Parts: sequence; C-alpha cells; structure tokens
Amino acid sequence: MSKVLILGANGKIARLAEHIFVDTTETDLKLYLRDANRLSDFVDSHNLTEAIEGDATDVQNLIESMKDVDMVYANLAGNNIEDEAKAVVEAMHAENKTRLVWISTLGIYNEVPGKFGEWNNKTLGDYITRYAAAAKVIEDSDLDYTIIRPAWLTDKAEVDYEVTQKDQAFKGTEVSRRSIAQIVVDIAQDPDKYKRESIGVNKPNTDGDKPAWY
Repeated sequence: MSKVLILGANGKIARLAEHIFVDTTETDLKLYLRDANRLSDFVDSHNLTEAIEGDATDVQNLIESMKDVDMVYANLAGNNIEDEAKAVVEAMHAENKTRLVWISTLGIYNEVPGKFGEWNNKTLGDYITRYAAAAKVIEDSDLDYTIIRPAWLTDKAEVDYEVTQKDQAFKGTEVSRRSIAQIVVDIAQDPDKYKRESIGVNKPNTDGDKPAWY
C-alpha cells in the first residue's frame, strides 16, 4: 500500500482526487491544509486518511508530514507559490523523498499559440509569471517531478483529456478538474508515468480563441 501526502488538500482538484483514491485504490492519504477542520467529516468517514494543519511554506512542518510517504502531490495556489515550491523542494530533500506531482497552469512557457494564447496571457497576467517561477524551482531540482499544466478548468463529470509536452504547442482551451484528478491518481499507481515531464492537459476538440463559456 502506498501513501500520498496531498498539499492544499481542500482544493477542488485535490478533493476530487481524494475521493478517487479512497473509492478506487488502497492508497493511504495524508491531507495537508491550513484548516484541518474543513476535511474533518471526510477524515472521520475514511480510516485511511489523516489531516495535518499547516502552511505550505513551513518547511519543518512539511518535513514532519512527509515521513513515510511515497509521493507528494502539491495542489497549491497563491501569490507566494514560488516560496511554496522552494519549501516543498527543501522538505523533500530533507526527507529523501523524490516523487512530486505539481499542479501549475497553462502558458508558463509561452506555449499556448494563437489568439487563445494572447487571450490567456492577457487574462491571467502576473498569475502566469508567478506560476512559471514556481515551476522553474521544481524543474531545477533533482526531484522526480510531474508538472501538470491544465487548460481552463470545468466541473464536468468526465475524464476526457489529451497530453502535450513542454516543447509542444498547447492544445484546446478547457479540461475537467476530474480529468486532472484522475491523472494524479494514475501517477500514484504508476510512479514512472510522466516522470520528469511537464505536461499540458486539455480536452480534445476544444480549440478556440477562448474557453466556450467566455
């Protein structure tokens, strides 16, 4: 049985991944978030989960939380995302952990082409810059990372996606959060999947100048 530490465990993608983990695998989970009470009902109803309260820049708390885990899945956000990346890498080195799944965003390599790329850059602005800096921290490390760069996210109850690599033009405009969550779970079950890769993820045949709902 493997054990996964989920950072930012109350995020929308993380919550979906947690349910997939407990419903379809025997993976043990550690849930790391600012307010552990938010997931108290989930923890109480599943005997394989543990909630840890903490900030993702608290290196010592991260180190303690990483003991005996096989993979770290970071579902983090905020203006200090680069500092969070540095803290995660430092803690993983301290605990000799290597496998990291990191949720980022599209556009961090200027890889989104055409009018959609222009619209994405204008709409996200400094958000892209911050997430690009965080991704560089991860890529400059010696960790066995997977950086996931989702298209614009939907709440559709579907798993339907295709993948592009860092050096390829991004495809599509949208993808479901459930698709991203399923990728995370699949990596936990097969740790060599997408190792040392930064993958763009989109729903096929959703090309356009911007997401359909805008």
